[in-house]
Amino acid sequence: MLMKAFTGRVILPDSIFERGSVFCEGGRIVEVSRRRPGRGVSAVVDAGGGYIAPGFVDIHVHGGAGADYMDGTREAVERANLAHARHGTTTVFPTTTTGSPEELERMFAACREARAGARIGGIHLYGPYFAETKVGCHSKDGRRNPSAAEYDRYFATKQVRIATCAAELPGAVAFYRAARRRRCLITCGHSEASWPEMEAAYDAGMRHVDHFWCAMSSVASVRARLGTPMRGSMEQFVLAHEEMSTEVIADGMHLSDELLRFAYRFKGPKRLLLVTDANRAMDMPPGRYRFGPSETGSWFESDGTVGFVRGSGLASSVIALDSAVRVMAKATGAPLHEVVRMASLTPAERAGVAQSVGSLEVGKRADVLVLSEELEVRATFVGGVAAV
Repeated sequence: MLMKAFTGRVILPDSIFERGSVFCEGGRIVEVSRRRPGRGVSAVVDAGGGYIAPGFVDIHVHGGAGADYMDGTREAVERANLAHARHGTTTVFPTTTTGSPEELERMFAACREARAGARIGGIHLYGPYFAETKVGCHSKDGRRNPSAAEYDRYFATKQVRIATCAAELPGAVAFYRAARRRRCLITCGHSEASWPEMEAAYDAGMRHVDHFWCAMSSVASVRARLGTPMRGSMEQFVLAHEEMSTEVIADGMHLSDELLRFAYRFKGPKRLLLVTDANRAMDMPPGRYRFGPSETGSWFESDGTVGFVRGSGLASSVIALDSAVRVMAKATGAPLHEVVRMASLTPAERAGVAQSVGSLEVGKRADVLVLSEELEVRATFVGGVAAV
């Protein structure tokens, strides 16, 4: 087999080699060291003054380049996967929106067929099990409470690796237990859950909360729903439990710099993930788009920096993970290897795929990025092969 070497400033989970090399053979990493490439190396990719980084892992992503995964076609899935690969994401977890069971099943089938671009690590079963008051930009018609007759069909495909449900819904605990039996990352999202409801979810296996501060309960909203006395909300529960992880949309629009710093300080790089929550407007001009299936999804607008619904609020993001890494690095001043970890190894660990992706370690897939000094993506390699 031919060996390829990537040289530059190598970003590892806990440090950076200021000058090192990553050697790959047969689509796998065979060596990470400070030595320079020598005999037996057929090709060398040199980052110059830039970085060699692990491919990014996005566990919460709806689409890009004009396509939504819920369009339910192989063409749409591959178009979105190629767009995210151009921005350094090598593993994606296509994320469902609200929609009919038939629309979700078409999305599952399309993901089984897709081959191009970022590799699919599994499906994130996200919509449709949301609180009625926290549907956000998703179609309200597609929201419903969890039913075993429905979600067992999705779990039976063995594609679901991340499973989301609002903790206060009837049937939520049964949903969480079913997801735990399948070793999913179990998530509470789009929820008005109180502390006691989060406790019940935690006991059933829930360990993650979607996009922190977005579409989630607060002390005030819990009090409005349940009355006095004031009760803890999702925010307090996540901060109080070390094992709980969460994610932030670092696009410069959803959360201010101080909130990004707050999340980083209190959860740290091993329990805080960077996600895009990107919609089909990523890499597209400003305009009006559908969120979710192309024929039935709800309408939103993009101004080129964020998605929004006029008079309502923000509607997902239009950025990719390379942009999130740059925003997070600037906002927090965190060490670069920790920022990159939040976009690669940490999501891989939480989603249960870290044995094969998420970091530059011997034996893992050769998912490698070449980044400039400004953290712009110069090249993306999936399994040692240029992705785009």
